Amino acid sequence: MKQLAIALLIATLAGPAFASGSHAGGHDEKLAVGEPGDKSKVTQTIRVTMKETEDGRMLFQPAVIKVRKGQTVKIVLSNAGQSDHEFVLDGEEKILEHKAVMAKFPEMEHADANSIRLAAGESGEIVWKFTNDGAFKFACLIPGHYEAGMHGDVSVATN
Repeated sequence: MKQLAIALLIATLAGPAFASGSHAGGHDEKLAVGEPGDKSKVTQTIRVTMKETEDGRMLFQPAVIKVRKGQTVKIVLSNAGQSDHEFVLDGEEKILEHKAVMAKFPEMEHADANSIRLAAGESGEIVWKFTNDGAFKFACLIPGHYEAGMHGDVSVATN
């Protein structure tokens, strides 16, 4: 029941973006940052580590990703920290909207191709095709993590 309420809240907040399908996987909406990629078309692997520092900061290493429009990449994520972290890839406005929802529902889990949540010591991957050029973001939206520095930039250049 709790998951249904959260899904309904997300659908309500997302408005027209979800008009063409459901949020829990298999939806057809287009993200400005691109779309799930085909593993057989990966041209680059980017390794990203998620962790905390002794002074209380939380971060991604690297904090900047540069790719080309049309490129399919495999982003291999490793949680080297002591707590759960997530990686959400989207436009800055959508990241901030999602961050506000996560503040209200901190236990929300994602079932989207542009995000992954990993427990301490876990690894995972996202295969993504960057279909548009421009500036995008990635972030950990677990409450407090973004504020502790856990966000980064994606620059997508025209070929």
